[in-house]
Amino acid sequence: MHLRADIFVAAYLRRCSSEGAYAALRRRGAAEAGAIFVKIDRLDGQAALYGPAPQSELAERGIDRVWRRVHDQPWIDPLQVEERIAKEIKFDPDLWLIEVEDRRGRCFLDLAHEN
Repeated sequence: MHLRADIFVAAYLRRCSSEGAYAALRRRGAAEAGAIFVKIDRLDGQAALYGPAPQSELAERGIDRVWRRVHDQPWIDPLQVEERIAKEIKFDPDLWLIEVEDRRGRCFLDLAHEN
């Protein structure tokens, strides 16, 4: 059974808070199954954007949600992240967007294998 997006987001926001990172919901998507994207801002001019990994990663890992960085470099300019978010919203207006501010750059997500 797939965990509803709204329940995952609420739990993720609590997890970030309990780890000492500031997290805020920037965009509310479809409650049942909206795609979730997470922007990590290190507050030093570097950011990253994570989105859903391909479905094959879910089966391989045996977990409900798996994430991947949606750009090649580990960290990019926050403006580049915002440009990518705008493209994703045009493609899927029902997506969720969470922004995390953490100087250590922690994402608190189950990540797919990096190639």
